[in-house]
Amino acid sequence: MDEMTEQHYRCLERMYLSAQFNEIYRPTLTIRRGKAEVAFDAGPHLHHAGNAVHGANHFKGLDDAAFFAVNSLVTDVFVLTVTFNIQLLRPISEGRMIATGEVVNAGRTVWVADSTLVDDQGRLLARGSGTFMRSKVALSEIASYTDG
Repeated sequence: MDEMTEQHYRCLERMYLSAQFNEIYRPTLTIRRGKAEVAFDAGPHLHHAGNAVHGANHFKGLDDAAFFAVNSLVTDVFVLTVTFNIQLLRPISEGRMIATGEVVNAGRTVWVADSTLVDDQGRLLARGSGTFMRSKVALSEIASYTDG
């Protein structure tokens, strides 16, 4: 992998981790070409009234992993989620949640990426598929992408 590509991945990771919203999750993010992995811990802070992790958290992991898989291929602008469908398959109350996203179709302006969410035992919790498109926001305009 060339140095510019590696730098792009590290800038995307820094941008993601700097988002205030992620203070709730304290996630990790690893990016490779057309792939990304997001992981965070489940626990009572993410529970709904039934004492399990709310499905919105499953969505966040799945969407983030798919999004960064796509943005790994787009080096000039921020991408946007256009559609995202999920299947919630198994509840979780605590433990590590690991989402893996992969680009399955790359176009010039629209991409499709799939993702899976598993627990730390490898059990499938949820699946997702999204469509993503280029925005008009240059990555160079996002301070957390360029600072470093």
